[in-house]
Amino acid sequence: MTYYYITVTDTFGGEANYSWKLNYCVHGNHGNVVRRAKAEIGWNGLRCDRQDVGDTIILKPRGTAQIAFIEQESEPKP
Repeated sequence: MTYYYITVTDTFGGEANYSWKLNYCVHGNHGNVVRRAKAEIGWNGLRCDRQDVGDTIILKPRGTAQIAFIEQESEPKP
């Protein structure tokens, strides 16, 4: 099983700022990971710019000062 750890934080100047952050986890297949992650963090219906960087997917919702990092892991984090 594959685990996807999601970190949501604020941005400053378009870059992650980490003055606050929220952590989430979803698991399953790679197929609809972005859809499942957006549902978990409450971003359904928000248009996001997406970047795939290796094992990480970066989502930036348009018109907000937030960012989400979706990281793929093969084992659960402690």
